[in-house]
Amino acid sequence: MTSNADLAALALDVARQAADLVRDRRAGEVTVAATKSSAVDIVTEADRASEVLIRDLLTAARPDDGILGEEGDDLIGRSGVRWLVDPIDGTVNFLYGLPQYAVSIAAERDGEVVAGVVLNVASGAEYVGHRADDAAQGGAPASVTRDGEPIAVRETVPLSLRLLVTGFNYDSGIRELQAAALARLIGKVRDVRRLGSCALDLCHVAEGAVDGYFEEGVNIWDHAAGGLIARLAGARLETVPGIGGTDLVVCGPADGFDQLLTAVRNAGFSPESGE
Repeated sequence: MTSNADLAALALDVARQAADLVRDRRAGEVTVAATKSSAVDIVTEADRASEVLIRDLLTAARPDDGILGEEGDDLIGRSGVRWLVDPIDGTVNFLYGLPQYAVSIAAERDGEVVAGVVLNVASGAEYVGHRADDAAQGGAPASVTRDGEPIAVRETVPLSLRLLVTGFNYDSGIRELQAAALARLIGKVRDVRRLGSCALDLCHVAEGAVDGYFEEGVNIWDHAAGGLIARLAGARLETVPGIGGTDLVVCGPADGFDQLLTAVRNAGFSPESGE
């Protein structure tokens, strides 16, 4: 049986090749190919090309696996392994040349995410994680690294000293609700950043660069790899109802997570009270 470590290694190899493609496309003219949920929810030709490459490489290596990608059709597999692919997480940053966009690839085994890679295309930073293998897979322990070095979440500090990251929905009406909630939250924390890539935001939690993350409207391919990496580094991640009617993802160090979730809820990012 293929180990979780082997799935992570394959994801990293594929992500590196996709990152090379995306990097080359950024050096030329970036073309918006289409829009999705709104006029600001864009797809570039590089998104599509990156996903085609990732699908081709994964299928060549593991033809019986399933694939769910942001830009392509769901491929049903037979092996029990499914790949969750975001070919460019942070497409608007990519369009503008802001160095915060990534290739994100995760592997699910029987519905559980067991391996993940997030590769920052602009900086080259590689975040890799996998769950522990059982004895039949070789018994390798769980691992989570940035550029090969172990990472861990920050020690918990009082809420007033926490630096948080978030994102805003593509729907303008939901953004207005989020902005009002942000106004209620920002005075209770150190500050809030909006960096533009869910996958990298979660990796920043994992490496201790920020104290927490929350965002409504992200999809499974956005947070599958980064969420696993954050959990392996000592974070807790939960999905709760968001004020806009879609899922709200909240992630932070496990110690102190309940206080973060309560603050996010009470500010109005969720219709559920934190009380």
